[in-house]
Amino acid sequence: MTNDKLIVICGATATGKSSLAFALAQKLDSVILNADSRQVYREFDIGTAKPSIAQQQQIPHYLIDICDPTETMTLADYQQQAQALIASVPSSPLLLVGGTGLYIRSVIKGLKIPRVAPNQELRSQLAALGQTQCYAFLEQVDSTAAKKIHPNDQVRTLRALEVFYVTGRPISEQQGENPPNYPILQIGLECSNSDKLNYHIEQRTQQMIGKGFVAEVEFLCQKYGADLPLLDTLGYREMKQYIAGDLSLSEATNLTVLRTRQFAKRQRTFFRAESQIEWFDPDEPDLLENVWQRVQEFLE
Repeated sequence: MTNDKLIVICGATATGKSSLAFALAQKLDSVILNADSRQVYREFDIGTAKPSIAQQQQIPHYLIDICDPTETMTLADYQQQAQALIASVPSSPLLLVGGTGLYIRSVIKGLKIPRVAPNQELRSQLAALGQTQCYAFLEQVDSTAAKKIHPNDQVRTLRALEVFYVTGRPISEQQGENPPNYPILQIGLECSNSDKLNYHIEQRTQQMIGKGFVAEVEFLCQKYGADLPLLDTLGYREMKQYIAGDLSLSEATNLTVLRTRQFAKRQRTFFRAESQIEWFDPDEPDLLENVWQRVQEFLE
């Protein structure tokens, strides 16, 4: 059975996407597909605001806990698994929920992604040459890609060179879009008042600490080593510094809040560029009713 409709719930961190999606899934008797790039990893629970076991038992969640922390879930891997689920899970509409914009875009726009796994050795060799030299190489081998990549953007420069050296073809020739043919409704959550979002971020960070975030980071450091790349992501990095004695708990918490605000700002910029998203304020008391009305219109 192929699903014929998809509802996306997106927006910046701490805007209440998960709770809204959970309420909608209950009303629709549907399931949730995760679109958060860290919730795909097992054991990274509190710091990623992963749905609780009780929530996952009430509403089936897919694309959560599908990868070991020592593995790498590439965008192509995620897209492949998400598309397969959308085509096979006997529930319609499905809810695609999260704040990782590229994950969502890969599904709803059918991004053509070069199937080239990250090659750390090649990247290290290229990075050692310096960004200026790498960008100059990119201009020589793929001028089309170079025009779309900022000269200071090392991540995208290295990825473009990596794809070229592995496949022998420019990344610009291997990219594009192949959108799915089923209808998609995109619901975006954005606080009309930035002070309210900041408050939500502070509250959620404190809740994470209260739920045992520090103990989670300690456990992960002991099990996988403090140099595990995932432990250098938002929140985990700061708690790791606290555990090492480099920061007080208060300093680590404040730094997590600050960096989460900065991250939320980047997310808002990304999602605001998507003209198809219909925006709702998560602080409106009748949010669920308003979104539900829009969902019913979409399903008709």
